[in-house]
Amino acid sequence: MQDFIIRDLKTSDIEPELLQVGFDSCYANTAADKYRYKTLKIYNLIPAQANILKQTALSLGTDCGVHREVITGRTEFSDVILGGSISELKKIAEKLKSQPFSLKILGEKIDKLIQPEKKCKTKLVGILNITPDSFSDGGEYMDLKSAVRHLSEMIEDGADMIDIGAESTRPFSSGVESEEQIKRLKPVLDYIKKENIAIPVSIDTRSSDVANFALDYGLDRMIINDVSGLDFDSKMADVISKYKAGVIIQHSKGTPENMQNHPEYKDIIGEIYLNLRSKIEFAFSKGIHNIIIDPGIGFGKTKDDNYKILNRIEEFYSLQCPVMIGVSRKSLLGVCDNDNGLKDTLSAAISYPLIKSGVDYLRVHNVKLHKQLLSLAE
Repeated sequence: MQDFIIRDLKTSDIEPELLQVGFDSCYANTAADKYRYKTLKIYNLIPAQANILKQTALSLGTDCGVHREVITGRTEFSDVILGGSISELKKIAEKLKSQPFSLKILGEKIDKLIQPEKKCKTKLVGILNITPDSFSDGGEYMDLKSAVRHLSEMIEDGADMIDIGAESTRPFSSGVESEEQIKRLKPVLDYIKKENIAIPVSIDTRSSDVANFALDYGLDRMIINDVSGLDFDSKMADVISKYKAGVIIQHSKGTPENMQNHPEYKDIIGEIYLNLRSKIEFAFSKGIHNIIIDPGIGFGKTKDDNYKILNRIEEFYSLQCPVMIGVSRKSLLGVCDNDNGLKDTLSAAISYPLIKSGVDYLRVHNVKLHKQLLSLAE
């Protein structure tokens, strides 16, 4: 009796596997699309759009999940789940381009979304906290000498950007007045300008006054890292737009003072995704186009919430903006009372799959360790 050997392939790069079995090399690249699958969630289709999309999918051998009342027209809108091979999705997108009800636009969006992704090398953002009360290194870099030393070390260790914060936003922390933030920032920014340090700098602040002060230095490629996602200060977007600067838009539920008071979500990934999408559109409306998004690990999330985000981080790539993640030394590691050495090791362990998934930026305390990790991942 024949003993069949079967291996469950866990790779999206199927072309080499096809070539190994002797498949026609001229057609292997095209055929590989039949073995690569995607599942898309499309929001707020009217019944006519959902019906056409479902019938198109069925005609090509796949399916589209819609609200059960779409067929009767007794629902005004329906989200849909469309799944299939890349080959099938390409055909669906092409057929939609000749359909009514604006489905041509949907077809073009699907077509763009399923194109092969160009994986960029993950960049490292080194953290410089000039605060007395940050959760990891509060008080260590308050004086200029220690701040400059740490700044120089991170650059030497391979940081691609330095994120400077003069206000702690750890859970249950109180806000810091703009004047005090500016007082803390000024010596460091004076040094960076005087020494012509070319590395990009982000300023971690929720205050438009602080952002205005920092951006007025005219440092090349400076951006604002607003953990409130432009919610805390109504003038923030206008200040960023005035200087034609970039922004890191982070999702946060509440403020540092109250964000960890029983945060709840019905659909955490969907809610964060739509929230960030709304903020991106708002930034665009203000003339801001250099945007990095951050789903906000630890900002109004439970431990389980944080790991759901990390496990599904690639879903946020659909927003078509670079994605930043910060897990470094945070409480989700479960070792709050241990030293930073263990925290850095666990941070690197969580960072590895993020790097492999193609995340654009990692915000880290230990740049040297993560630079070594990047080398291993390559």
